[in-house]
This record gives sequence, C-alpha cells and structure tokens, in this order.
Amino acid sequence: MSHRRAHRAALTAALAAAGALTLSACTSGGTSGGGGQTKFVTSTGGISTVAKADRKPVAEIAGKTLEGEPLDVADFKGKIVVLNVWGSWCPPCRAEAPALVKVANETKANGVEFVGINTRDLNKSPAIAFEKDYKVTYPSLYDPKGKLIVGGFPAGTLNPQAIPSTVVLDRDGKIAARALKAVSEKELRSMIDPLIAEK
Repeated sequence: MSHRRAHRAALTAALAAAGALTLSACTSGGTSGGGGQTKFVTSTGGISTVAKADRKPVAEIAGKTLEGEPLDVADFKGKIVVLNVWGSWCPPCRAEAPALVKVANETKANGVEFVGINTRDLNKSPAIAFEKDYKVTYPSLYDPKGKLIVGGFPAGTLNPQAIPSTVVLDRDGKIAARALKAVSEKELRSMIDPLIAEK
C-alpha cells in the first residue's frame, strides 16, 4: 500500500470515528467504552475509573485555544488534568458549565488544571460567548472537526464517546476517570479527589 493510500485509509478511519462521536453527541447517558481486559470499573453513576496500575497515557492533545494561544496538555504533567469535551450548541454542556467552573476554581490550589476541548463549533464566536457567559477561566482547545478527540485518546482507553464527556488524567498524564454525561459538582469531585489524595 502506498504512503498516500495508507494516509487516506487512516484519515477515513478517523473521520468514521468522528462521525460516531457526532451520532452520540449531546446524549444524556452512554455505555462504558472498551471491553475484554480493559479493567474499567464503572459506578452506577456512569463514571468509569481505572486502577492506578492499569492506566494508559493519552496521546498528543495539543493545538490552539479559542483565543488562538498554543496549548499542549503534556505541559501539565505533574498536575491532575480535567479534560471536558463540549460545544456551545449543546444543552447538557450549558447545564454542567457552572459546576465545572466552580470546581476548577476550587481545586487549582491542589494542582488541578482544567482544559476544555471545544468541538463542532465551526465558528469560534458562539464558543467564546459561551465562555464569557459562564465565566470560564480555564482554556479550551479549539477542535471543530474532532481531530483531537479521535487522535488524542488511544483505543481501549476511557475515551470521550459523547458530548459532553469529561476525562481526568492523573499526575503522570494517564487516563484515570471518565464521565459520558453532564457532570455535577459532586460527580466531578468524586473523579478528582481520589487523584489529589494519591501519592
């Protein structure tokens, strides 16, 4: 297979995965991804976690923010990172925004960084207005076509499969928890607090 055909095949697969994400966009629930030997533990609240020994690192999640600034999630290694996939057009994203902002502000001193991944907003203006309306203080990577979502989370891990999704990375940049729904303050804390306590 030529290099061009291999590239085209990879691009087709990525677009198919992005299409699957689109189909599950703005859902109120979802099933945990993976299977077999993934060792996910899913609570009845729809939050999946992975034991420390079984966690896998994310791939590269880097690009430009909605404000046009460069951002690479790898630069936050040593901190807990909360990645929230959202769109300004998504009602559940609006519902969870106040909880995300509150917990982001309250946990920053504990070494927790929040990063949004804005998707399917083909124009930045509504997304920037969303951040202003909800007083979002943390940055969001601009990912209108879902490339970061598809390429940033290896197969077989707790990857985002709906909009909104929230994925939490431990201090080593490994995927520790995920929610495939709008999260409350209590649910966010249940994902973050155990990682703050880890040594």
